[in-house]
Amino acid sequence: MRTDRSLLSTLRLRFSLAQQFIVAGAVVLVIGMVLIGLWVTTRIEDAAVRNSAAATALYVDGIIAPLTQEMASGADLSENAQQSLKETLQRGVLRSRLFSFKLWRPDGTVIFSTEQSLVGRKFRIGTGLSTALAGGIHARFNDLHADENKLERDSRKTLLEIYSPIREAWSGDVIGVAEFYERADDLSAELRNARLQSWLVVASVTAGMFVFLFVIVARGSHLITTQRRSLDHQVAELSRMLSLNDALRARADKANQRTAMLNERYLRRISAELHDGPTQLLGFAALRLEAISKGRARDDDAAQVKQSIAEAIKDIRDICRGLTLPELKTLAGHEVARRAIQTHQTHSKSSVEAEIGEIAVSSQAAKICIYRFIQETLSNAARHANASDISVKVREIGGMIEVSVHDNGTGFQAQPGDFGLGLAGIEERVAGLGGQFQLISDTAGTTVRMTIPSGAESEDL
Repeated sequence: MRTDRSLLSTLRLRFSLAQQFIVAGAVVLVIGMVLIGLWVTTRIEDAAVRNSAAATALYVDGIIAPLTQEMASGADLSENAQQSLKETLQRGVLRSRLFSFKLWRPDGTVIFSTEQSLVGRKFRIGTGLSTALAGGIHARFNDLHADENKLERDSRKTLLEIYSPIREAWSGDVIGVAEFYERADDLSAELRNARLQSWLVVASVTAGMFVFLFVIVARGSHLITTQRRSLDHQVAELSRMLSLNDALRARADKANQRTAMLNERYLRRISAELHDGPTQLLGFAALRLEAISKGRARDDDAAQVKQSIAEAIKDIRDICRGLTLPELKTLAGHEVARRAIQTHQTHSKSSVEAEIGEIAVSSQAAKICIYRFIQETLSNAARHANASDISVKVREIGGMIEVSVHDNGTGFQAQPGDFGLGLAGIEERVAGLGGQFQLISDTAGTTVRMTIPSGAESEDL
């Protein structure tokens, strides 16, 4: 129902009132013209056939009836009567107008015919014969399907079949039926002309009505269209003013919200940078110091502690200079990933299985995201998962850069939004680049995966 309404609305908008009238009016008037034309031509043809049949039947009846009164006794025609019929049919007007002639008894027996082979034969009483036996006159063009009409069918002429009752002179009772076939070429031509003239008249009147109504509808449609355009212009102007007011109000509201959001984002970004960088380095330094205090120190632990603290201080200075990692600017995407893995291996003294493919990274924000993602996930795997096997896979598929880190350590249950500060910061970085962040963890280990567009630019300001 809604579809029908929407279709009607679309048609109203797409077509003017005058165009709709052309389509609908043409269909209605053409259908009406066809129906009226068929009715008129049918009535004309029926009337012409009836008049012609009545005139011929009256003429034939005036000549034939006196010669067939013997049929009232139920006997066959005498030879004198038959001879008189033959001579009558072969003379004057009847000779030129009639093609064939049959004389029927009421029981369907042919007692006289211009086709001698039919005399004495009995046939089924059809519509025409039964009508004439009831006292009427039946006429039809080329109705030559009955068994007794072989001669007429074979002639391939245009014939008017007429059944006329023969009445007893003093009582008026029907004593037989005269069937004759009149040559109807002239009548057929007149009917064709009458049909053509009737269709021309009906078509002309219909066209005149259509043009007259179209002029009225077109004037109304033009007036409606002009008024609608004026109203549309006024509505558009009002809508524009309202939009300007709404835009001004929205800009004021958005400025207030954006100020608060920028402050919040700035604080969260500093928090994430401190956690992802200096905190990790200081954490490694704390682990090495703990090992030294417990007497499990290695030869290079002091140097590692010093290096980690120095790098932490350097990261803090970099964060203060703009929250970026300047050393990543000159590196390609796959080199950034290898740098993060190498740094982790150096600090943690552990081995990481790496599968690094060529990736196209153009923005500094995307490089930092890749570096921090690998740094955070490797640190979590080493510090919290007790993993003995850690692998990193970096690849580019269909314009998307995919980085995944898997470990075989103890998993954990965490829902999106419940991550710690490190993973939450990584998730925010990925979302800011228009990517997706996924974490899968169970007793078999943990897989953390991020996917970002290769040409991603950060949404942070």
